[in-house]
Amino acid sequence: MHVLTTSSLLRDLQCSYCGKTHSAHVRQTLSGCCRAPLLSQYELDASPLSREDLLTRPSTLWRYAELLPVFQAENRVSLGEGWTPLLPVDRLAGQYGLHQLSLKDEGLNPTGSFKARGLSLAISKAKENGERACIVPTAGNAGVATAAYCARAGLEAVVVMPRHTPDAFKEECLAYNAQLILIDGLINDCAAKVQEMNQTGAYFDVSTLKEPYRVEGKKTMGYEIAEQLNWQLPDVIMYPTGGGTGLIGIWKAFHELKQLGWITPHQPLPRMVAVQADQCCPVVDTFDGKQPNSKQYIGKPTLANGLAVPRPIGEPLMLKVLRESNGTALAVSENEMLEGVSELARQEGFFVAPEGGAIWAATKKLLRQGWLQPNEHVLLLNTGSGQKYLDNLKGSW
Repeated sequence: MHVLTTSSLLRDLQCSYCGKTHSAHVRQTLSGCCRAPLLSQYELDASPLSREDLLTRPSTLWRYAELLPVFQAENRVSLGEGWTPLLPVDRLAGQYGLHQLSLKDEGLNPTGSFKARGLSLAISKAKENGERACIVPTAGNAGVATAAYCARAGLEAVVVMPRHTPDAFKEECLAYNAQLILIDGLINDCAAKVQEMNQTGAYFDVSTLKEPYRVEGKKTMGYEIAEQLNWQLPDVIMYPTGGGTGLIGIWKAFHELKQLGWITPHQPLPRMVAVQADQCCPVVDTFDGKQPNSKQYIGKPTLANGLAVPRPIGEPLMLKVLRESNGTALAVSENEMLEGVSELARQEGFFVAPEGGAIWAATKKLLRQGWLQPNEHVLLLNTGSGQKYLDNLKGSW
């Protein structure tokens, strides 16, 4: 396989709240100034990389190596993640009067979800920084990806997961030799356990947005969408939103692409739609003005385990993306989600996670409301494979 030896253009890390810069050469968690997520900043104006260079690159997210935060090629921990297919959804488009409907299928990543992207980068940086062990609270897929990439890197992994998570996620973590701890509650309860276990800082905490690099892996979805559509962007991106790293990352990617000159400065960016579950919709409630923020939100379990994130630390960044993009946020019921999974399977041959069913259900809602126009290109971003969720989906057909 062709190995990239290019150097990262990473310059520093910036506090997402106040803008203060922090070093990218030492272990970083939340910003020391505001306890807010840190975002990677690159020397994009000095980039020697062109769109044409990508034509000879491997079909993984590492094709964008200069725009990723790993400095030394030997520290890249990879299972072949990224470059997932972006496919037409023509039959359903015709049935619902949409001019162009596409689906990017992140279920075809290693470990079966988009979490492979973020954890590949986080574990690579953990390795580069000399970490020996990682810990993560998870609703399911992030734990599996952490366990797999730690196994690949030769690091210890501790995964803290809700007890009600489908067995497939638990068994896979055990197969990768991770230490698995089960908690009664949701991911915020798992996060409290992680904090308790990691008071000495012996583990590197790869929780959503509590380290700077998972978002860098997720942003490659934005690069790929642009490249796979020949540097034209869809009008709307439907995104299932729990912790929100992907929503934030894709939006970051589009701005970086403009700065690189890979998409034209005046090209309209997609309207971003955050889709949540009725059972756990903190961002929707804040977006709709029902609460000032989600810090006291109480969520319930949902069939879409990845959407059960009641108090996301990235909420301010998610709301910023929705407002900047003229997007929106909405929630769907468990039944609508199941109907979405079934319809995508029967009509198009996609076996998506319940999160994927949720975005199709939300698309139909927004069409009925007139928020989506029939002539727009709508992109569905399915974040995982339905095979992991068979416990949740059993008897739904």
